[in-house]
Amino acid sequence: MIPIPPAPDAPPLDRPVAPDPVRTQVVKVTRPELARRAMLRRTRSRLLIAASGFGVLFGGVALGLADAMVLDPAQPKRLQAMEAATRPVEHQSQRAAITDRNGEILAVSLPVTALYANPSEIMDPPNVARRLVTVLPQLDVERVTARLTGERQFAYIARSLTPREQQAVNSLGIPGLYFENAERRAYPQGRSAAHVLGGVDVDGNGIAGVERHFDRMLRSQRGETLRLSLDVRVQLALRDAVGRAIAEFNGIGGAGILMDVQTGEVLGMVSLPDFDLSDPVRRDDQPQSREEQGNNPRFNRATVGVYEPGSTFKLMTAAAALDFGLVNIWNGFDASRPIRYGRFTISDFRGKGRWLALPEILAYSSNIASAHMAQAIGVTRHREFMVRMGMGSRLQIELPESALPLIPRQQDWREINTMTVGFGHGISVTPLHVITGASALVNGGTWRQPTLVARAPGDVPEGRRVISERTSETMRRLMRLVVTDGSGKGADVPGYFVGGKTGTALKTGPRGGYLQNRRIAAFIGAFPMQAPRYAVYVMVDEPKPNARSHGFATAGWVAAPAAGMVIRSVAPILGMVPETERMTEIQAAISIPMQPGRPAGARPANAPARGPAPRATSPATQPAAAPSPAPARSTTAALPAAQREASLVGR
Repeated sequence: MIPIPPAPDAPPLDRPVAPDPVRTQVVKVTRPELARRAMLRRTRSRLLIAASGFGVLFGGVALGLADAMVLDPAQPKRLQAMEAATRPVEHQSQRAAITDRNGEILAVSLPVTALYANPSEIMDPPNVARRLVTVLPQLDVERVTARLTGERQFAYIARSLTPREQQAVNSLGIPGLYFENAERRAYPQGRSAAHVLGGVDVDGNGIAGVERHFDRMLRSQRGETLRLSLDVRVQLALRDAVGRAIAEFNGIGGAGILMDVQTGEVLGMVSLPDFDLSDPVRRDDQPQSREEQGNNPRFNRATVGVYEPGSTFKLMTAAAALDFGLVNIWNGFDASRPIRYGRFTISDFRGKGRWLALPEILAYSSNIASAHMAQAIGVTRHREFMVRMGMGSRLQIELPESALPLIPRQQDWREINTMTVGFGHGISVTPLHVITGASALVNGGTWRQPTLVARAPGDVPEGRRVISERTSETMRRLMRLVVTDGSGKGADVPGYFVGGKTGTALKTGPRGGYLQNRRIAAFIGAFPMQAPRYAVYVMVDEPKPNARSHGFATAGWVAAPAAGMVIRSVAPILGMVPETERMTEIQAAISIPMQPGRPAGARPANAPARGPAPRATSPATQPAAAPSPAPARSTTAALPAAQREASLVGR
């Protein structure tokens, strides 16, 4: 092996190598380098802080995911959120709904789209109007042109558009036309209860009926409804019956009312002709004359029309005489001769020409005997009784349209007034006055204000007593007799024991006096008479005779059958079952003979006082001369002379 020669600078092999002394080197660092190094140190600190922050963030996300997916799965919550997002937004109506007593909707506000314009932005109004009519044919070109013309900033073009109409208008691309969310008042029951509801104007403000009476409340109650006492089913039956009577006898109008005799609730109120509630009432309607109002479909004959009640008021006269103790059922008055008062005469239509007992006076509807009976009551007491029965003031029902009766002032009420008012002439009241008074006659003698607001079950208002319970019981028997044996036979419905009274009166003209062959035919009744629950009133305005009525247009032919039709329809609806199995027993309990015998020891009633003018009078205790013949079919009316006198003193 050949040795490797040593390096030239290597030390000798035989000498030890001494370590080199430590060498110290000095490095010079420039200022830019120092700045760079300081920046790196700061960057490292910032990166550390950022990394820590992202670590905390991702840790929180991880914890959230763990909670949503493992600890508390979020699937149900997500579904709820999706459902809430897709659920349609419920419309918050600005006006509360109105329902009947059973919850059937009578009036409700629905969301619609309205079209309006800024006329100052319309460049060519006639052309724009023509283009609008092509997609909205219900508009009038001239009217739209007028609305689009001028410097105004706002003008309604259409109040209610369907989605398709809105799209069609939008497709026209006309500048200056805009849409807004609005409401439209809808009446699902159509014309039913039109006069009670009244309606709203184009701005949605109540303008008539309960819409006006409760306007502030309907605007303030969000989501709450106004529950009326009406029953839609009763309303339809009333309207149908009154409408048929008007059509059959060619009348110009009519009215019908059904009332709860214990609570005063009105379950049905109809005035015909009626109107379409979808047509808004305008605020700028001009005042109308009395004749124009009577022919206006918006005229409510049930609460605004004042009419002479005719023979229906003989119930009031009989109740007053009984309650004052002036007569008993076996007493009576002479009706053999007409009553002459100065140059005027009061007579009977198809009278019996003899003395009549009290049941006969009502069953045969004698004007002469009723005038004698009122004369026996006396001027002061007779007027006070009429006022007590509510015939002298406006009824406080929830309708702005409520008329004040036409009744002579106390200082003007004379004996002739008492005699004519005794058989329903010389005083004018609304149909609502008549049925309210009749309800008090049959419900035990308590008068209550009528109402259109539903009461809670069992809620019976206190009211005020106007006659005794004994008088009320007697009046129920007498009213039943009128239907079974008198002029109200057409109203009888087997099993419901209807009682009532017919009334026919000539209409008065705008300047006073009576209009020949223009009459009011009415029936007022209640059922069942053994325990009255409901009162019914039916009236036909200006009925004309026909072949079926043998040339008559009196209430016995016109109104009584219509009332029977109403009872036949509504009684089952109201849950009343006809007492067909106990008819004989019940009828015997509520019947009264035409000529009741005087009980032994009974004291005779007072005879009517004689007035200053010559007239036929008779002691109230005079016995009947002969058995009663067959009852007359129609009601009675005074001769024109006496009616003219009644008209003059009654205004």
